[in-house]
Amino acid sequence: MTIIETDARLDGLVLTRLPEGLGAPSDFVTEWEGVDCAQRVWETEIDPGVWRVDLQVQVMRAARFKDLETLRAFLIEYHERGSDWTSRDFGDDGFASEREVARLIEPGLAVEVRDPFERKGIEAVKAVAGGIRLPE
Repeated sequence: MTIIETDARLDGLVLTRLPEGLGAPSDFVTEWEGVDCAQRVWETEIDPGVWRVDLQVQVMRAARFKDLETLRAFLIEYHERGSDWTSRDFGDDGFASEREVARLIEPGLAVEVRDPFERKGIEAVKAVAGGIRLPE
């Protein structure tokens, strides 16, 4: 996994790992229900005019993120999932499902890494998510 210098930071966080073969990055800034979101999306053109998301990294900032349960509740609502959505622990500060990992970096600051089309695989998602950190 390599890092291109322009891909190394997103909204104050350092991305230390990215999988090979990512397409072109685009950055977006949004707000949803009081949560400020900065997102980087890498996309690859798979056929002329047809693009697929390779990977998404989203930094989320909100006072409501006090613990993993508040982060999980937000993501259920944000992604319009049912209450039966399941996840498993990812280290001490996160949880994972079949295509994503979310981590609470510190109270008020969370990150989500997603592979919505299974282009890079959950192991790559876990590696990227595990390598996101605050700057030293």
